[in-house]
Amino acid sequence: MKKYFAFTVLLFFVGTVLPGQAEYLPKKRYKAFRVENAPVINGAFDDPAWQQGTWAGGFIQHEPYADRPPSQDTEFKVAFDDLNLYVAIRAIDMSPDSITSRMSRRDNGEGDMVFVIFDSYHDLRTGFVFGVSAAGVRFDQIFSNNGQNEDPSWDPIWQAKTQVYDWGWAAEMKIPFTQLRFKKNSSEVWGFEVARQIFRHEEISLWHPIPRNAPGLIHAMGELEGLEEIEPRKLLDLMPYGVASNNTYEPEEGNPFADGSDPKLSIGLDGKVGVTNNLTIDFTINPDFGQVEADPSEVNLSAFETYFQEKRPFFIEGSNITSFNVGLGDGGVGNDNLFYSRRIGRRPHGDPELEDGEYAKMPLFAPILGAGKITGKTQNGISMGVLEAVTADTKAMIDRDGERRQETVEPLTNYSLARVQKDFNKGNTIIGGAVTNVLRRLDGTGLDYLHQDATTGGVDFAQYFRDRNYSLNASLYFSNVGGSTEAISETQRSSARYYQRPDADHLEFDSTLTRLSGLGGKLEFGKIGGNWNFLFMNVFKSPGLELNDMGFMRQADHMLNVLWSGYSFTEPFSIFRSVNLNNDVFVSSDFGGEVNGVGYEYNVRGYFKNFWHAGVGGGFNFMEVSTTMLRGGPSMLMPNSSRLYLNLGTDDRKVFSAEFFGSRHWAASDNFRRWSYDLDFTFRPFNTLSISLNPSYMDQFDVLQYVSIQEMAGEDRYIFARIDQKVLSMSLRVNYNITPDLTIQYWGQPFIACGEYTQFKMITDPHADAFRDRYREFTTDQMTLEDEVYFIDENRDGVSDYSFDVPDFTVDEWLSNLVIRWEFLPGSTAYLVWSQTRDYFDSSGTFEVMDNVDQLFTDKRANNTILLKVSYRIGLR
Repeated sequence: MKKYFAFTVLLFFVGTVLPGQAEYLPKKRYKAFRVENAPVINGAFDDPAWQQGTWAGGFIQHEPYADRPPSQDTEFKVAFDDLNLYVAIRAIDMSPDSITSRMSRRDNGEGDMVFVIFDSYHDLRTGFVFGVSAAGVRFDQIFSNNGQNEDPSWDPIWQAKTQVYDWGWAAEMKIPFTQLRFKKNSSEVWGFEVARQIFRHEEISLWHPIPRNAPGLIHAMGELEGLEEIEPRKLLDLMPYGVASNNTYEPEEGNPFADGSDPKLSIGLDGKVGVTNNLTIDFTINPDFGQVEADPSEVNLSAFETYFQEKRPFFIEGSNITSFNVGLGDGGVGNDNLFYSRRIGRRPHGDPELEDGEYAKMPLFAPILGAGKITGKTQNGISMGVLEAVTADTKAMIDRDGERRQETVEPLTNYSLARVQKDFNKGNTIIGGAVTNVLRRLDGTGLDYLHQDATTGGVDFAQYFRDRNYSLNASLYFSNVGGSTEAISETQRSSARYYQRPDADHLEFDSTLTRLSGLGGKLEFGKIGGNWNFLFMNVFKSPGLELNDMGFMRQADHMLNVLWSGYSFTEPFSIFRSVNLNNDVFVSSDFGGEVNGVGYEYNVRGYFKNFWHAGVGGGFNFMEVSTTMLRGGPSMLMPNSSRLYLNLGTDDRKVFSAEFFGSRHWAASDNFRRWSYDLDFTFRPFNTLSISLNPSYMDQFDVLQYVSIQEMAGEDRYIFARIDQKVLSMSLRVNYNITPDLTIQYWGQPFIACGEYTQFKMITDPHADAFRDRYREFTTDQMTLEDEVYFIDENRDGVSDYSFDVPDFTVDEWLSNLVIRWEFLPGSTAYLVWSQTRDYFDSSGTFEVMDNVDQLFTDKRANNTILLKVSYRIGLR
């Protein structure tokens, strides 16, 4: 461990003598000009409007070489009238037959492209991006936090056309002022940048040069002047929609709710209303998200909830404003947030208990009656996001011989969120806060194990130093949940904290509580500009912290300290275009002061001059003590573990490209081992079609896989077993883009997972020095298998002391989703969707690929859904 820590410290101090922080040139300015007659947007530049003004050029290469002339020149003009901004870009190319014109879905950003970025707030933190490819595919997103965060879900209403000529290609844009946010009578300049991507060289050039090692993008852009005369314009867009769908499936004999077909008609309304030019209300009434792709298949054998990405457009757009992240890094603890939008319209908590002869019609999710949000930034620099949503009192319909009753499975629930931030000192100081609240109407529902109310809140602070090359970030937040004694007892016993742990002296389970509160915080300080960077991070969550009513939190009772350091070689050298080195050390503990683990991680990523890329990384865990392994039992000492991964990818500009990712995880004492492999093949036979195939395979064994907790003679028995698990999946994605506004997309995923349990055992001494002394395996004369149930005679007296079900499993699924999308008018869209689910389960634990696939097609009829959704935009300005 000492030598790995020493390497981190060495890299930390070596960075202090290597080239340091980003350096900036004086900012360029471009003056926009007014036109009386708007140009026709056709990519021709033959209108009188474009005879005015001056062409600006002088672009500087940004990648792969900084501060060099680009391989091709670029020029632009910016004009405006009372309603719109107009941008003309001449992308000169001496080899026009080499221009890459790839047709793709909006926001994919493939091929030769040009972009403009407006910091119309001029807060040096927020950028509105408008881009278009040589094929005419639009790209738009919002940069926030000085370009550190991206929101590609933003889809403003604007126009762009392109044409290819013998001198290169042309792009012409029309951007309504309603789609931008700026002050009335703006006498200040806007932040402004123009960028060009030459795909065949993977080259990016900028009008105003920005250092590759800059700690952000927006604050370093050039400036746009001449817009003093413009007036902000309010937005009003109404989008009524209708949905017709039919779901077919295997009918169930005797079940009146499963006759094999469920037709459905519904209508709803989405809208955007400009309260001011800077603040927008988005609302949805009776929303339908039938066009959204399904979540990928998985088998979760842990005690923790799986985090799924949000895919519903209403909740994705503006998520950078409503987010209050309290995690570190990506994945795992990095997903922790005060707001997790998947809670709204979730799968119901309840599951009715049925008697013999009863059938139930169970809703798949809690319907959203309505939702609204206000997002934007006021004239005095306060960015805000306010969200309100209400989900219905969701009931399962239960039938017995024609007699029907209803049972609530999810109560009427109100979700509220408010998020504000204020920046000072040209964006170098930022203070913010957030509050969330969930209220449930539980009276008479029988769902008293849920919280009746849950509130979280926090404040955060950011300070940037020395031209933003150094940063200090801190946040402090709390939670308070209330409900019945049953609800709060469930919270105390949950996998996030396990108050019932017998060896946790700092925890005390109290069955009489009706409220529970907790506190958390995060501190980060480091150097974020320049080639060498470092970051110290600390995060803590007290045992009583509970964010999971409206947010996401994996584990409370946790403290984590991380020291990270990295160096980036941004200029090409030898065979490399660029190289990134990263490593960190970390220490985790609980609030009782017990160290749960010490670790070291590293990775190296290289991008080659032949446009291939590769990476290698890994890590080591030491002194690991798990407080969750026994799921409420005492902590357990775990063997040291290691991991290693390798990544290699070919040139993705080619007709055929491939990428490989492989990893190996293993632990001392031969306790655990996992191999995983991922391949990604992409084939582009022509510019309008892309086919991707992503097979993956995982093979692992774990000597200590949780099975059950049983009781004997008043003492808990923690039952574990060896599991041999295999998972095989393969995603197929086909994108056919007929035009930028008419696309066909298919996604399909067969998934096979099996788990076979052997060597059943009970934990006897979780902190024994020798790993094999921490448990005792059951002998054959202690175990009896009858009707898929194991009976355990622990004391060998001929009488079963406890039992548990056979845990072996085989899970087969095949998910398919086909979407035809047509934007027949700007903002008006039609979707034709087919989705199919095939699934099969048994307790054999066998992994026979052909047999598993055969069961998917012969066991029962597939679940098929056909859906047509049409929305029509009514825009009033």
